[in-house]
Amino acid sequence: MKFTKLEIPDVILIEPKIFNDERGFFFESFRLDKLEGEIGKKVSFSQDNHSGSSFGVLRGLHYQLNIPQGKIIRVIKGSIFDVAVDLRQSSPYFGKWVGTELSSLNNRQIWIPEGFAHGFLTLTEETEILYKSTNVYSPEDERCILWNDSDLAIKWPLTNDPIMSEKDKKGSLFKDADYFN
Repeated sequence: MKFTKLEIPDVILIEPKIFNDERGFFFESFRLDKLEGEIGKKVSFSQDNHSGSSFGVLRGLHYQLNIPQGKIIRVIKGSIFDVAVDLRQSSPYFGKWVGTELSSLNNRQIWIPEGFAHGFLTLTEETEILYKSTNVYSPEDERCILWNDSDLAIKWPLTNDPIMSEKDKKGSLFKDADYFN
């Protein structure tokens, strides 16, 4: 596995070594010891999630304040533009975002630590993602920041208006959001 720190160094792109032959392919999609070695701390995962979406769906920007979640995101079908926003007030990257394309063709994954909001835009039909979370989902603790907040100025690769849940359409502005210390 190759680990690459993105513009916000705590967010890490993970690229597996893929073995292809006439039968198909094989790769390790997760190794706890390698992840912990890269991020420099122990981590345990509490929940795996599987999400399916059609073209143009935008989910996010979600986070849990008191029960924060670190996540590893992986696309198993299709393609997404995945975004992480640093909400840690003590971070030099507070209020900054990083985005990258993850797909079933490039097999990349992304590690997003606790203290970040997360969202993604589907770029293909029938997109499916899997993600591991370091904490269980807590609906009463969930927060949402508006995807198109002008203070964040995320450059989503949109071709038209995204398809969104009513909850996501009503996300808070970044300046009014709850942050991490």
